[in-house]
Parts: sequence; C-alpha cells; structure tokens
Amino acid sequence: MALPDWHSAWRAALYGPTGFFARGSRPADHFRTSPLVGPELAEAVVELLHRVDMALDRPNPLDFVDVGAGGGELAAQVFARSGRFGGRLRVRAVELTEPVVPAGVEWSSELPDQVTGLVIAHEWLDSLPCRVVQLHGQMVREVHVGADGTESLGDPVFSPWLDEWWPLSGEGQRAEIGSGRDAAWADLVSRVVAGAALAVDYGHFAGSRPFLGSLTGYRSGRQVPPVPDGTCDITAHVAFDSLAAVCPGELLTQREALAALGILGDQPAAGLAAADPLGWLAASARAGRVAELRDPAGLGGFHWLLCPRSAPISLVRA
Repeated sequence: MALPDWHSAWRAALYGPTGFFARGSRPADHFRTSPLVGPELAEAVVELLHRVDMALDRPNPLDFVDVGAGGGELAAQVFARSGRFGGRLRVRAVELTEPVVPAGVEWSSELPDQVTGLVIAHEWLDSLPCRVVQLHGQMVREVHVGADGTESLGDPVFSPWLDEWWPLSGEGQRAEIGSGRDAAWADLVSRVVAGAALAVDYGHFAGSRPFLGSLTGYRSGRQVPPVPDGTCDITAHVAFDSLAAVCPGELLTQREALAALGILGDQPAAGLAAADPLGWLAASARAGRVAELRDPAGLGGFHWLLCPRSAPISLVRA
C-alpha cells in the first residue's frame, strides 16, 4: 500500500478522529510558548487592542478572537483585562476542542464570520499542514510518510508558490509549500470587517530558508522527530515574506513589537531592593519574563505580521 503524502498524514495526525488535537492535547503540555511565560504578552495584546478600539471609535461590541487558542491561556488573560473596555469587549477562543476558560469567554471550533476588533493567530499557521517536497535528480518530488515516520519520494511536483518563494536547487533540499497557509491567512483577514488581524509565529524568509525545511515535532516538552502517529505536535515555520505579500502590513520581530507596545522589561533600580524587597522581587521576576519573551534566540525570534482593515492601526505608532 502506498504511503500517504505528508500533507494528508500531517492533517490526520493532528486533526483526525484520533489526532493530537482532537484528543484534547494542549500546547502547554508539550512546548513553551509566550502566553505561558506570564501576563506580559497579554498586556501587549491589550495595548494593541486599545489602539484598534480607538481607531474604530470604540465599537460595541469590540471583538477579540484568539484563533488556535490551545488551552485558552491568552484569551483568559485578555478577558481578565476587559475592564479597560468598559464592558464592550467580547472574547472568543477558537480551538478544535473546548479549552478551560473563564465564564464570559466564548468558545467555538469554527472561525467567526465577521470580526470588528482584533483577531490573533498565535502559533496557528505553523500547525496548518503543508505539502512537503524534496529535490531529487533535478526533479522536485512529493515526500510520502508512514505512521512510523518512514518516508519515500513520490510523483513530481509543479508549484508556482515553490518557484516564487522557495525554489530548490541542491540535491536533497526540502521545502514545505506554504500556499495553503497563505490562503488560510487571507481567509482569516477577510473576516475582519473593521480592525486588524495579527499573525504571530516562528518564520523564515527567502535567502535564509532551512535547507532541509523546518518540519519537526514536540512531545512532553521536548523536540522530537515529526512522526505522524498522533502522539506529538507537528509543526513547521511560516514563510512570512509570502504571507506578507498576500496581506501587506507591518512585519516585526516579537522583540520589536513588544518594545513598540511598551513591554520593555527594564531592570529595577538598585535601591529598590533595600526600600521595598517584595517590590524588587516582583520587578526582577517581570524583567526575567520579558527577557524570555524578547530573546532573539527563543520566543523573541517570533515574527508579528499586523494587517489593518478599514482603519490606520499600527504596532509602532500609538
């Protein structure tokens, strides 16, 4: 029996009836991500949401939609700060299975038809399955895979997206074709009637694509081979230059975006330790969390792509 292509195997392994997410697996159980570090990401998102609110002249309701919400951590943290919006904020977590979120946070397994406010796709695109291809003998071929991770090469692949964004030139070079992600992002952005859409993810750009692609797995806090048997998360980085061409907007690193939104993580003044020891400890802990979020070798290496709709909304201008 022929092995399935990676796109089909990846989709079944994550979203099939016995797949990783369908069984209720939460990202927090398997890898470190920004909403788990502390409240600072939510603070930045709420600041951006405030800018959206002002640009839209304070609509009622004001939407915040977290797509690929995982355990609902970010949605819950934003909801906890909803008082800033005077009872107008409507928070929705979009996830395949219902997360544990506070009463007042809506849950749906489907994307909303319309959004007036801010929709965020935080590490959503990297979990959308792609076709995986490899150059062999001057021909780009589909990569097939079994449930145990065994791979084989299939038919030749002809992809305009690949030609434009990730042309392969070396024997054995691999790529993940991102056209499906571009289409998913364009669809999500189109649902924003007024406001903005924000994609946050690991990514790469033309000229620095990984030679063997970026397909990998995570299980119980460790990076593991991407075996499509439903026991691990499977992910691949996002081609952000392609994504930005579909829906142009501001493209920053997380480090730059957090600074633009006022999350700086300055170390507490030296004298605070003697004057207010508990305050010094709290300020030091916050500085450590912000440093983790801004570390360019870690979470600070995320990219933020903000696409405004119908109003001038910016990360770098308050």
